[in-house]
Amino acid sequence: MKKYTLGSSKESVLEMIPEQSVKKIILGDKNITLVRVTSNFYAFQGYCPHRGAPLYQGSLNHMNEIICPLHQYRFDVRSGEVKAGACPDLETFPTQLTDKGLEISIP
Repeated sequence: MKKYTLGSSKESVLEMIPEQSVKKIILGDKNITLVRVTSNFYAFQGYCPHRGAPLYQGSLNHMNEIICPLHQYRFDVRSGEVKAGACPDLETFPTQLTDKGLEISIP
């Protein structure tokens, strides 16, 4: 597993990624969607498994679900589990906010 670090400190990450934001990042050869909910960060595959819509163009709802911009399928950002729609679950990637930045592990 390869570990990537965003930012240089906990404070820099919290400043760089606003609360309730959805961001596209590229780590190695993977497109990742990264979301922040309070001080928690969740990383998962960048595109919906159903029709390939970019999830970083989606939105977060009050139940911590990312909503696909194409067909409004909903996925739990914590587990990747599909909550609405006929679609496989999302691949998720572990994150950890440390004093050195946000670590994201990619297989």
